[in-house]
Amino acid sequence: MNIWDTRYSQPGQAYGTQPNDFLREHFTTIPMGRVLSLCEGEGRNAVFLASQGYSVLAVDASRVGMQNAEALAQRQNVKLQTEVSDMTTYTIQPNGWDGIVLIFAHLPQLIRQRIYRQVIRGLRPEGVLLLESYGPDQLKFKTGGPKDIDMLPSLAQLRIELAGLDFILAREMEREVLEGTFHTGLGAVVQIIGRRTKSLQDNA
Repeated sequence: MNIWDTRYSQPGQAYGTQPNDFLREHFTTIPMGRVLSLCEGEGRNAVFLASQGYSVLAVDASRVGMQNAEALAQRQNVKLQTEVSDMTTYTIQPNGWDGIVLIFAHLPQLIRQRIYRQVIRGLRPEGVLLLESYGPDQLKFKTGGPKDIDMLPSLAQLRIELAGLDFILAREMEREVLEGTFHTGLGAVVQIIGRRTKSLQDNA
């Protein structure tokens, strides 16, 4: 059992059942259609998007998390696809997605860069990436997120790693993040909405 299986086996849902605030505010920028939600945890964001009419695939390395996501979807009477897969080996379908969602999907830089190259090519033309993560200044807080700077990219880093998208919104800010037990107060976040507008080669 990995650390996430252990966390998600505890009573209640670690990050709550309500969607991330940034996602809730901006999800309509994603064209209606197929959405891929990576590092989805226990399904709160994927289930929300499914309830809004999107066809959603939730992917996470935790089998327990995906089981909890399926149970949440059943309770809310929405259809959700799930897949258990580690980001070190996961491959994103090229030109397959109207939206890709990364909410607090903290990955080591080398893995993150590989996945982000696939994210760009995985979006269909006019498809949208919606991302929120903790940034480097989160190390000043004790309100959630990893303690490894390698997993806390700055906005400048993400602009480079996501080059090829048209940035509709790209900002660093401090905001209250109140999501279950593990995100519990003022945090330093990076928020990005990026649209694929160019024709790209589909080699990851």
